[in-house]
Amino acid sequence: MGSWKKFIMGEKMPDKDDPQYKERYEKDVDAGRRFARWSGLDRLAAKVQDFANKHTKTFLAIVFGFVILCFGMNVYRMGLVWSHSGERKSAVEQQDELIKNRHRRVRKAVSSVHCVPPSINKDYQESVTKNNQDNGLSDTKED
Repeated sequence: MGSWKKFIMGEKMPDKDDPQYKERYEKDVDAGRRFARWSGLDRLAAKVQDFANKHTKTFLAIVFGFVILCFGMNVYRMGLVWSHSGERKSAVEQQDELIKNRHRRVRKAVSSVHCVPPSINKDYQESVTKNNQDNGLSDTKED
């Protein structure tokens, strides 16, 4: 039961000077430093810090510009969601609509592939009309 209490309430935040957690803290810090050195994040952080120290106003403009841009994008997306049509569709209705659209596109593509030039189509239509008029029921039979 003690583990559930820890799971819900959480553990006491360890202090870096607490002897119980001191060794664990130092091991975690050392692992973080080794990873930063291996991946080059320490050099990148040093370059960013150097730029921030040399160009304070520019750095703040970049950071706050990024924050304002993100905020603006969030407001824009919330506006799109708010103004979206209020009709709700079930998942089945949405899938049916997608399938109907796909069938429409396939039928359109197939019909455009089977188009023939008008001159050939005119000759074909004349032959079909002649065959339909004759239809094998004429009085004159050829043997």
